[in-house]
Amino acid sequence: MKADMKKSILQMARGAIMERADYEMSRLLENILDPNTKATEKRKLTLTLELKPDDDRQSIVVSCVAKSTLAATNPVVTSLYVADEDTIVEMVPQVPGQQAMDGSEQDHPPILKVVNFNR
Repeated sequence: MKADMKKSILQMARGAIMERADYEMSRLLENILDPNTKATEKRKLTLTLELKPDDDRQSIVVSCVAKSTLAATNPVVTSLYVADEDTIVEMVPQVPGQQAMDGSEQDHPPILKVVNFNR
């Protein structure tokens, strides 16, 4: 058998195994470049190759699963102000009705919908 005929297992299945690895790699890179994730968080690419030979050891079925472990998105933080037991509002950086530098007016803060099952 010629040396140039030998291929890596990653090139088998008409290149589909390598394609799966490349697909998951692109997901990892998108996640690394996402500003909503922690830049220094580790990401992982796992290729699982499962080989199942027949009884005669002549035929081997090879199955490949590519899996990526991405970094979670950064937490989103806000603050709530409890005015009374039925009124909870989100705290905003400006006073409602105050005029901003661009001439717009600060909206009133959103009121939290409180679901109380005890009433």
